[in-house]
Amino acid sequence: MLEAIDLVKSYGTRRAVEKVSLSVGRGQMLGLLGPNGAGKSTTIGMISGLIVPDGGSVLVSGQRLDSGSLAFKRHIGLVPQDIALFDDLTAQANLELFGALYGIKRAPLLKRVHEVLELVGLADRARDKPVTFSGGMKRRLNIAAALIHDPDVLLLDEPTAGVDPQSRNAIFENLEELKRRGKALVYTTHYMEEAERLADAIVIIDHGQVVARGTPNELYRLLPATGLLEIELEGPFDAAPLGAIAGVMQVERNGQHLRVGLDDLTLGTPAVMNALVAQNARVARINSGRANLENVFLALTGHALRD
Repeated sequence: MLEAIDLVKSYGTRRAVEKVSLSVGRGQMLGLLGPNGAGKSTTIGMISGLIVPDGGSVLVSGQRLDSGSLAFKRHIGLVPQDIALFDDLTAQANLELFGALYGIKRAPLLKRVHEVLELVGLADRARDKPVTFSGGMKRRLNIAAALIHDPDVLLLDEPTAGVDPQSRNAIFENLEELKRRGKALVYTTHYMEEAERLADAIVIIDHGQVVARGTPNELYRLLPATGLLEIELEGPFDAAPLGAIAGVMQVERNGQHLRVGLDDLTLGTPAVMNALVAQNARVARINSGRANLENVFLALTGHALRD
């Protein structure tokens, strides 16, 4: 449904995006992940036509789209990071305005307004103004505005930023319903659990370049360790011998905390615990689990904070 090929964008001497390519099919969601300043929003801006790329192309259903054409705008909906609503208009009037800008006639527009308000759970607040809405309700109305012209592709740039858990879950349900209806979705987020729940495929970019792509399970396999032990110990202990245990892929120590990567939790956990018991180390707490998308993200982009 959507294909972006070798998108490039520079600002002066700084290359913000360097040949980023991605694709997403009908009824699928692509998670676009990366640290602050990695080029996610610039990439979304180029796909939506808000930013003119220096190179590359965007295709919908195999047809190259011109960012200045009306056809482009009809194919793609955008949910921006910042709330884009008119506070002095009611929810219904906001949607009527956006629909009129797309040239939708009065009767079908009123029907469409009702449909999208029902979808996002705001039909009972149609006559209320966004200034009276919670942050989560505004986010959901923002999604409705992006859907008013029934686009094939929906771009969502951190649509759950600053909302409470209930509103986040409501937005997830909206997006899962849109997937069932055959929409192609591109979703940027800093919340790894959101990408793991929603995304069929993921592209991770850093410094403007794609550093990894694939399904969540394919990305997990990029890590040397698929199982993780997090152990808090009391008293003295030596972490060095753990690295020699078969199946231990990595050992990180931070004070009294150990993080041990294993290729097999079932076989590796007893061996690690026996090695600690042999030192008379006292275990205060232990957690185990498989590697997750956050582990992959940090391994590929680093742990250092970037603003």
